[in-house]
Amino acid sequence: MKKFILGLCAISLLSLNIFAQDDGEKKEEAYVFTVKKQIDVTPVKDQYRSGTCWSFSGLGFVEAELLRMGKPEVDLSEAFVVRNAYAEKAEKYIRMHGSINFGGGGAFHDVFNVIARYGIVPEEAYKGLEYGETSHVHGELDAVLKAYIDAVKENENKKLSTAWLKGFNGILDAYLGEVPAEFTYNGKKYTPKSYAEELSFNPEDYVNITSYTHHPFYSQFVLEIPDNWAWGLSYNVPMDEMMAVMDNAINNGYTVCWGADVSEKGFKWTKGVAVVPAEDRPDLDGLERAKWEKLSAKEKENLLYGFEKPVPEKEITQEMRQLAFDNYQTTDDHGMLINGIATDQNGTQYYLVKNSWNTANIYDGYFYASKSFVEYKTMNIVVHKDALPKDLKKKLGIK
Repeated sequence: MKKFILGLCAISLLSLNIFAQDDGEKKEEAYVFTVKKQIDVTPVKDQYRSGTCWSFSGLGFVEAELLRMGKPEVDLSEAFVVRNAYAEKAEKYIRMHGSINFGGGGAFHDVFNVIARYGIVPEEAYKGLEYGETSHVHGELDAVLKAYIDAVKENENKKLSTAWLKGFNGILDAYLGEVPAEFTYNGKKYTPKSYAEELSFNPEDYVNITSYTHHPFYSQFVLEIPDNWAWGLSYNVPMDEMMAVMDNAINNGYTVCWGADVSEKGFKWTKGVAVVPAEDRPDLDGLERAKWEKLSAKEKENLLYGFEKPVPEKEITQEMRQLAFDNYQTTDDHGMLINGIATDQNGTQYYLVKNSWNTANIYDGYFYASKSFVEYKTMNIVVHKDALPKDLKKKLGIK
């Protein structure tokens, strides 16, 4: 995706690493991670074929916060959040004459807004699987909802009917199920609101943080990404301070909601790593080039992008972050949960990330994202306000 100038020393090191095995030398050791800090979270879930990572990661964060507060482990309903957010998104889309994004995507604040306005329910009270599937498959649902809402927007009556929202909710009810007015859980009867009250999770205690230079630092702005349909605000801070927030949070027992771009070649889910290699291709001559060309595409990829062993990584700057965002090279791909800090055998720092793509990878649903990757590809994070360093909290005017 991106082209960078290769350094002569890095080329030499890469050449030695690639061909050490052919010369009879000992093969460099594969990744060895040592976890320095890990926070308890609930089990990995599976969003499957749905664009609802924001709900899975957001609720995974809520579940982890409840554990941190000493409450019993709970499994909250992602579909409940998706269903309520979709209805609000439809109203916003119509009010904006279709000029905002409409789809299955969303943002972390959507989770908090739903809890504040509608409450929440456990997974067993609302699974959202009323359409003949055992896992979330939203292709048809998303397409039907988009076609319906566009038909409402473009209708020839030149006037909205009083039935359009009821019809939209009817589609959601058919696919996801009617939202329960009451439900029984652990032998006790609740409404979504009363259950949320019993959990004592306060959405007002959480802040969005980002880091871009097209808005002033230490102020709030609406992050300009398509899935921010609700126009949620984020505090803007320098990159180093954003990273300090993450480290401070993890080291003090708080998890971090992490929105990031995972389209980079240095992200490999099956291998369980995300890195930003210092070079994109080797510049080899003679015998080395002949050996390189004999490697398969997979072997080349594994060696170049650090999927078999650690590789040197780029030093990320604030300017690099901004350029990637401005050029659509960093986009709002995916929401995840960071719950730990680790190092590899070279002392490089990584973040332990809980994903929502089931457990079918080398680390059972988790992966390790290098500090460079997180610096470069983070769109925004959410943390408890008490996870902020005290000096930054003061700068932002947060009490």
